[in-house]
Amino acid sequence: MFVYEKKLQYPVRIKNPNPAMAKYIITQYGGPDGELGASLRYLSQRYSMPYPEVKAILTDIGVEELGHLEMVGTIVHQLTRNMTVEQVEKAGFQDYFVDHTAGVYAQAAAGWPYNAASFAVKGDVIADLSEDMGADAATRKEQRKEIR
Repeated sequence: MFVYEKKLQYPVRIKNPNPAMAKYIITQYGGPDGELGASLRYLSQRYSMPYPEVKAILTDIGVEELGHLEMVGTIVHQLTRNMTVEQVEKAGFQDYFVDHTAGVYAQAAAGWPYNAASFAVKGDVIADLSEDMGADAATRKEQRKEIR
């Protein structure tokens, strides 16, 4: 079902570690509106869709979200590789570092580990698609904050 090209959809080339930025971006990986939840949301909801076209769209979106997950994970990895002890301490990254060192772990910026309760699969077309739109709106709102 999947074909994996061993390259990122968009290249990520971060030269300098920045654990403070990684603390902020990690929520796009495993936070309540992050890419992990988005990919699982669409790939799980596709099963109850009554039309093959809608099922195919949700599958396509879910696979696209997996690509986003890989890019965000790469960003976090590049922001945290080769950190010095001083950088870890200055950024307040110690709590994360104690448990995961520079590994990419699915969690929200507040430190909460990823939880599948952050997305819904009801088996009802209207409920599921409404939940999808709400999650996408929350992500867009977060992205607008990041730009400012």
